[in-house]
Amino acid sequence: MRQGDVVIVPMPQADGVVKNRPAIILREMQPFRDALVCGVSTQLRQAAKDFDEIISPADADFASSGLKEESLIRLGFLVVVPRNKIAGSIGSISSERHKRLLQRLSEYLVW
Repeated sequence: MRQGDVVIVPMPQADGVVKNRPAIILREMQPFRDALVCGVSTQLRQAAKDFDEIISPADADFASSGLKEESLIRLGFLVVVPRNKIAGSIGSISSERHKRLLQRLSEYLVW
């Protein structure tokens, strides 16, 4: 698996229950190659304006993402997951979208 892949990983929910959810690998973390991922949700109403990003069937990279419906890429829903906990990859986003997400997150973190 590599950066930009859409994977299935265990992620904690608001109620504390851990559930397998789609997520995007943003970065491989050193030194153990754990994956920094952000969650993906179909709950579009949870979007943080000018931060999260919607991926829809009209987008060029939607088909390659493996997602089944319009979804919200939640940059505020971050988890570091050991590689052995990643259930598998269902697709990937474009390198352009991946770079845009990293840029947006890095700008937020240094502000």
